[in-house]
Amino acid sequence: MDRTERLKKIERLLRERTVVPLQDFLHELEVSKATFKRDLEYLRDRLNAPIDWDRDAGGYRLGEAGVGEKYELPGLWFTATEVHALLTMQQLLGQLGPGLLAPYIAPFQERLRQLLDSKAVPVDAFAERVKILRPQARQGEAQFFETVVSAVLQRRRLRLRHYHRERDSHQEREVSPQRLLYYRDNWYLDAWCHLRQDLRRFALETLSAVVPAEGAVHEVALDEVQRRLDGGYGAFAGGPLHWAELEFAPERARWVSREHWHPDQQGELLADGRYRLRVPYGDPRELLMDIQRHLPQVSVLGPPALRAALADHCRAALRQLEAKPV
Repeated sequence: MDRTERLKKIERLLRERTVVPLQDFLHELEVSKATFKRDLEYLRDRLNAPIDWDRDAGGYRLGEAGVGEKYELPGLWFTATEVHALLTMQQLLGQLGPGLLAPYIAPFQERLRQLLDSKAVPVDAFAERVKILRPQARQGEAQFFETVVSAVLQRRRLRLRHYHRERDSHQEREVSPQRLLYYRDNWYLDAWCHLRQDLRRFALETLSAVVPAEGAVHEVALDEVQRRLDGGYGAFAGGPLHWAELEFAPERARWVSREHWHPDQQGELLADGRYRLRVPYGDPRELLMDIQRHLPQVSVLGPPALRAALADHCRAALRQLEAKPV
């Protein structure tokens, strides 16, 4: 039994029993008195665990936290491998919005550092040895994130000012937030729009103003939100669903066959090495962008409207190249 397991067992015994005698600890942990004393010192000094010796009861008990920051024994303990995974996740979360999560992560990160100290794991090496790249990620403002999160969780209306990229215009709307979506390095708000009387998806980076609004939230069942907004391809929702059938050449199939395009995708690796993929879509814009990344090693087998749209895109791109020769 390593130290992490012993600390977890000490914590469990203290919570399950009012008082735990020394001999019970030694028997349960299968360690010497000296080892137990070292574990106890670590819990008290490094993790601020309020463990007291009760002379009258003849054992150890959980006491009251002392002066200063109040800590209680953590309900979860992690192995060094699990802490490595958590630190990697923390580094990724820290990139979602500069400074956004820092006040909440800092105490947790310090506790992880203390846990890793016992394993002699170099925590500082993470920043130097683990690098997370986010190519083509759009860097939007994080100033409204907390307001939106609070409204989603507390079930409150919002009044927001939204920028429509294609129309190059702003519009004010009042919405009832339903859920948050993190997709391709960007946050989206799925909400009931009281202007359109329908579900809409808003990229948080396009919001220039967000304030709480009065009135009861219009609730939409989450399974209905999922059915309406997640059925199509990517972040674009709306319209009747169609099924795109794509076929990738063998040299590209080795990559695409391992990619996740849609929760309901259907893939088949053919005998000659080609890969056939079927994905549902409503609005074809994002799907067309992803298909074009794989040209000319991909063919669109159907439906005809998608084939025609891709051909139009390719012809338009060719005209642009021919109009501006190098």
